[in-house]
Amino acid sequence: MVVSVESERINKDTILCISLAGRPGNHGTRFHNFLYRELGLNYVYKAFATQDVKAALGGVRALGIRGCSISMPFKGVCIPFLEEMDPSAAAIQAVNTIVNDGGRLRGYNTDYIAVLRLLESNTVDPRSVFALLGSGGMAKAVACALRDAGFRAGRIIARNEAAGRSLARACGYEWQPKLESIRPSILVNATPIGMAGSPNAAELAFTPELIHAADTIFDVVAHPSETPLIRQARKDGKQVITGAEVIAIQALEQFVLYTAVRPAEEQVKRAAAYARE
Repeated sequence: MVVSVESERINKDTILCISLAGRPGNHGTRFHNFLYRELGLNYVYKAFATQDVKAALGGVRALGIRGCSISMPFKGVCIPFLEEMDPSAAAIQAVNTIVNDGGRLRGYNTDYIAVLRLLESNTVDPRSVFALLGSGGMAKAVACALRDAGFRAGRIIARNEAAGRSLARACGYEWQPKLESIRPSILVNATPIGMAGSPNAAELAFTPELIHAADTIFDVVAHPSETPLIRQARKDGKQVITGAEVIAIQALEQFVLYTAVRPAEEQVKRAAAYARE
């Protein structure tokens, strides 16, 4: 019988972290486990699919699972099952990270942290007009990060009028169902358009005309890292911010919350590259 190095490493003291999603991917599993091995930490990370987030979080609490990443469609519906909310999640009312401290589950939003950091590091001008496509959990994180970075002129573009108006009102922006004749200088996609495996995987989130008129294109879709929107933006010579950058930063902040260890920058780069393979 062949026994893997990974299985030999796991023992009764191994700390488990997981992710919960409707359609789980491998990025978190590869990113976190790479760093656990790199840093010699007795942790293991496993992705799970579920349709019952209440029962799944009951298991997190009962089994002493240390950390839990939350993906679509559970970023909002998980909130009633938590004991505490960090300000990063409470202001947005969307959770992407849960930390279990002795049976008390606390929700965070590291997506918000990642977006805010990327807006700053790319020196995106807060005086610019933006359009944000989407009104779900990730769109909430982006909208709140834009607001807190000082962006005052923006529109939330969402077909779901109730969710779109609610998000726009919460952040001080306008809502409309489509862009029509507006030509914002910043375009942000926070929908699954362009995501690998989605029905819209080959589509552009914005028209070529809108992309050509913009200065900065920000696509939060992480898989693939080069979405149709990002490819078109690069072709047009636009500044781009990718979902691959978002997912690497948010995963790092999750890692720190779970382990209280902050890896070196070079280690994070290698973990992110390994996760994309």
